[in-house]
Amino acid sequence: AVSRTRILATGGASHNKNILQVLSDVFNAPVYTIDTANSACLGSAYRAIHGLVAETNVSLADVVKLAPEPRLAVTPTTGAEEV
Repeated sequence: AVSRTRILATGGASHNKNILQVLSDVFNAPVYTIDTANSACLGSAYRAIHGLVAETNVSLADVVKLAPEPRLAVTPTTGAEEV
């Protein structure tokens, strides 16, 4: 079975490809980044919108459909899961 796990890295460390590669290897999952300043604030804003529309049964996934598309930064190193 193919894992659907993926990591979304934001903030200052998301600009360091070596750190992203370690995350990818440790969790055996691809790492994506988004080119957005203040990503924590952005996530909080989406949660707030989700809270405002909670009575309409709109999912969080539907709320964030207009979010910037994550960009694949790194994939696990072959054989890393064995280490």
